Amino acid sequence: MAPTPSGEAAWGFRRLPVPVIAAVSGHCPGGGLQIALAADFRITRPDATWSVLEGRWGIIPDMSGVQALSELVGIDVAKRLTMTADKITGARAQQIGLATELADDPVAAAFELADQLSARSPDALAATKRLFDGTWNRSARHTFARERWEQLPLLFGPNARRAREANARREVPEYLPGGRKITR
Repeated sequence: MAPTPSGEAAWGFRRLPVPVIAAVSGHCPGGGLQIALAADFRITRPDATWSVLEGRWGIIPDMSGVQALSELVGIDVAKRLTMTADKITGARAQQIGLATELADDPVAAAFELADQLSARSPDALAATKRLFDGTWNRSARHTFARERWEQLPLLFGPNARRAREANARREVPEYLPGGRKITR
């Protein structure tokens, strides 16, 4: 089943073949939180404010937030955040699994991570994202089958060959298009 129309913006990040990084430096309530949770990585200031604010208004998350919460935290934590609409700090968000890491300058840290990821094969990044998103809570048998399905084209693909050759020469690989160098 597809997300609601308002949830499509957030859930659409999941379908992108590139990693999505959210940088949270101030307030991240309600819909903003749900957008951040849909990213692959969330970097936050320790003093940022996070909240599933919908509970304050007598409603529930509907922008794919319930699905994202279920993937990141335990059911009791997800219920508490949603039912109480408590505001938590970025440091607490990181402790409970909502945020990936803390940084005093999350935008700079996000660009550093983007630079690091852009040095990798765009084919492998896309396959990794598909594999983890498609198997995380599935059976081992399903996961092993998906691993083989994703790995075979990579092993014989041009970007893996470029990576092997560049590593043998102790050089940085130059990959074929599919990923883009991220500029500030």
